[in-house]
Amino acid sequence: DLEVSTPAISQIPSGSLGAFAVGDIPTDFVLEDTAGNVVRLSDFRGRPVVINFWATWCAPCRVEMPELQAAYEAHQDDGLVLLAINRDESREQVVEFIDELGLTFTPLLDLGAVVSDEYQIQNMPTTYFLNEAGEVTAVHLGALIDIQLDEYLALTINGS
Repeated sequence: DLEVSTPAISQIPSGSLGAFAVGDIPTDFVLEDTAGNVVRLSDFRGRPVVINFWATWCAPCRVEMPELQAAYEAHQDDGLVLLAINRDESREQVVEFIDELGLTFTPLLDLGAVVSDEYQIQNMPTTYFLNEAGEVTAVHLGALIDIQLDEYLALTINGS
């Protein structure tokens, strides 16, 4: 098993968590999924959303994907939306990665890293949690473990 440690938020230099902080409403974006369907962040207002920035070459991303899959499955009844944004890799690379790990959520393709750059993503994985109002409830840098993910989702879905 690969062990992953994540620095506490207080240890992370300010500004390194991206463009948006808790309480902010992130900029809307439009990306395509691997099937070519257009996906817009604002289409999911009224539902809890997890935005995860990742890449196939990122070892911590690979570690956390099964955790995200489990959370996605566990919170279907809560209307949870998982927008897994791949940074600047080909459709083929992304599909191969998703198939290899047996993931059922659909990744989005950020060709040219336009959205990643707009969100000031410097490290991957970086994950934003948005409540039904579209406000950031948490930002996490590094791989998520199930306990952290559960806490962020409780805050995002239930407000506590």
